Amino acid sequence: MAELKTKSGSGDVMALLKTIEPKSKREDSFRILQIMAELTGDEPVLWGASIIGFGNVHLKYASGRELDWFKVGFSPRKQNISLYLMNGFGNYSSLMSALGKYKTGVSCLYINKLTDVDMLVLKELIAESVKRQPDYAV
Repeated sequence: MAELKTKSGSGDVMALLKTIEPKSKREDSFRILQIMAELTGDEPVLWGASIIGFGNVHLKYASGRELDWFKVGFSPRKQNISLYLMNGFGNYSSLMSALGKYKTGVSCLYINKLTDVDMLVLKELIAESVKRQPDYAV
C-alpha cells in the first residue's frame, strides 16, 4: 500500500499565509483560519506544503487502509480556496443551496472568494462537518 504523501508537519502556517497573492485571497485565508480555529478549538497545522488542517481524526477504510487526517482544513490555491470538510455534502442540501457560488469535489468545497458565499452558511457548514466526524470505518 502506498504511503500517504500529505502528512502533518512542522511548517509555519503564518509564513505560508503571508505569501498568498493577491492580497484579497490572503485576507480571505486569514479569515478562514480564524473561523476554523474558533469552530474546532484546535491550532492550525501545516499538512504537506500548502494544506492547513485543524485537529486530528484517524480513518480506517473497509480495505484495511488506515490514516491520520485533520477534522477540517483548507488550502489557498492559485485557482481557488479549497476547504476540506468531512463526510461529503449529501447531508447538507439545504445549506448548500443557500451557500452561494461554489464547486465541490467528494469532500472538497471550492470557492473563489469569501464574498461569493454567505458567511453564516459557510460557518454552519464547517461547524456541522466538525460535529459529524466519522467514528467508523469509511
